[in-house]
Amino acid sequence: MGKITGFMEFHRLSEEHLPVAKRLKNYHEFVLHLTDEQAGTQGARCMDCGTPFCMTGCPVNNIIPDWNDLVYRGNWKQALDVLHSTNNFPEVTGRICPAPCEAACVLNINDDAVGIKSIEHAIIDKGGENGWVVPQPAANKTGKKVAVVGSGPAGLAAAQQLARVGHDVVVFEKNSRIGGLLRYGIPDFKFDKRLIDWRMAQLQAEGVEFRTSIFIGKDAPGKGIANDAKKTITPKELLQKFDAVILAGGAEQPRDLPVPGRELAGVHYALEFLIPQNREVAGDGKNPISARGKHVVVIGGGDTGSDCVGTSNRHGAASITQFEVMPRPPEMENRMLTWPNWPLKLRTSSSHEEGCQRDWAVATKEFTGKNGKVTGLKAARVEWKDGRMQEVPGSEFEMKADLILLAMGFTNPSQQVLDAFGVEKDSRGNARAATDGAGCYRTSVDKVFAAGDMRRGQSLVVWAIREGRQAARAVDEYLMGSSVLPR
Repeated sequence: MGKITGFMEFHRLSEEHLPVAKRLKNYHEFVLHLTDEQAGTQGARCMDCGTPFCMTGCPVNNIIPDWNDLVYRGNWKQALDVLHSTNNFPEVTGRICPAPCEAACVLNINDDAVGIKSIEHAIIDKGGENGWVVPQPAANKTGKKVAVVGSGPAGLAAAQQLARVGHDVVVFEKNSRIGGLLRYGIPDFKFDKRLIDWRMAQLQAEGVEFRTSIFIGKDAPGKGIANDAKKTITPKELLQKFDAVILAGGAEQPRDLPVPGRELAGVHYALEFLIPQNREVAGDGKNPISARGKHVVVIGGGDTGSDCVGTSNRHGAASITQFEVMPRPPEMENRMLTWPNWPLKLRTSSSHEEGCQRDWAVATKEFTGKNGKVTGLKAARVEWKDGRMQEVPGSEFEMKADLILLAMGFTNPSQQVLDAFGVEKDSRGNARAATDGAGCYRTSVDKVFAAGDMRRGQSLVVWAIREGRQAARAVDEYLMGSSVLPR
């Protein structure tokens, strides 16, 4: 694939970013996709390695060598067709996926991996710019109706696949805008929400119906940070009107830190900060939490914590510190030991580069405050022995903090929804459903399927797309006895 000697002739080229000083003035995307020539050169680095581990490293099994070669040869439209054959939303994964495919790239054993994600980004953007992404409505209707609960990547992928084989699909979303955590959880500077609207228009032209501000459950959940539902529909009503239901909500229950002082004003879950900011950027009201001029502490070293850092920088925070309870990862992984698996190594995001003090092996012991407002925290150094955390004696320290954001991951999807449907759950509070065999993606309740975070718990957007696609096939088989949709 590509040029036979390309991996020896060309170096990996990363996408360019706008300067920090310029991008901190707004919430626009700042990553610039490769030019045609640059993408072609990067495609030339694909090795014709015989066994493309990149495809197995990719949860949706993108046919990566093929579209690398097509881009190298300038066949962009065909490359887009190959990319879409496995991935409904490459405009999403080309921007926010961590690219496990690149970790599995054979070239990554002793060199820089092929820039797969950057090539994917270039392909879909070129397709959009040239009008190549068009609706693909079904030739014939089946007369079957499917409800999809949740409009994140799993729900949208399932909806599109089912509509394309002729089913009438209705997507229900509890918020006023479609997109789930794609819309509300990811900052606009990482993923421009116009892309959701662009893809929504395609789905609508293919026959998908969207109904917003509707909560599916027994009791109205009330207004909340991630919910502005105006109407509630019970599972019984839904099952009476539809031939199948797919539960595809996101994992929105954040992990808490129940230490003394947790009740102080100024201590918030990350989504209590990020979701209103996305609403503000969309013109849906002011974010009630401001980091401007404040000393911000972000607890949690993952992507959500990084998003808090980037947003706080754009607010104009006085300082930003990010704590992680785990030890500092190595700068570079032992590739001969970890390849082709996802390696543990130090990752520095674009938000970290914009300004942030990072610290590892730190456990927060107490939040301190005055007059009911947080003013700081007490923490200690920790070390890990035999998988257990131990505090380092005499390592306690205090830090000033006006705003503390808890970004330690998410425990499970909405229990209120799962309990309303009465589906059996696993030990982690997710809907129990197998991914193979006769009961593929089926829950314990007849006609009810589950996919994405609702089934597997907090995970990557690319896994959500995979599960949405596979659940769609399972539903199609359930309704029609067989399916032409890909596995």
